[in-house]
Amino acid sequence: MRSFNIFKSGLIVATLTFGAAQAHAEDLTFTLNNGTGAAVVEFYLSPAEVDNWEENLLGDDALSAGASTEVTVADGRTTCVYDIKTVFKDGDEIDDRGIDLCDLGSYTIHE
Repeated sequence: MRSFNIFKSGLIVATLTFGAAQAHAEDLTFTLNNGTGAAVVEFYLSPAEVDNWEENLLGDDALSAGASTEVTVADGRTTCVYDIKTVFKDGDEIDDRGIDLCDLGSYTIHE
């Protein structure tokens, strides 16, 4: 099992886990699905009211085409609405704004 912990000045703490994991009840947890034919090398998640991107949640790793992982956000915020930025291996980017991750329970990246 591979886990990633990301800390940014207490603003966002997220864990990406490749495999099974248990999240705290108060944390926002969702499944991230790469529904494209390309590897994702950067994945950013920021509350919709924040004007800049938080840290790359994938770090030095990538999410392969067709792969999925669990994402847990424990940033101390009560929001469910996030902006999402995805960067692919070839440099292409997709921004998705105002996504309610609490309602969805999963997020699928589409080209």
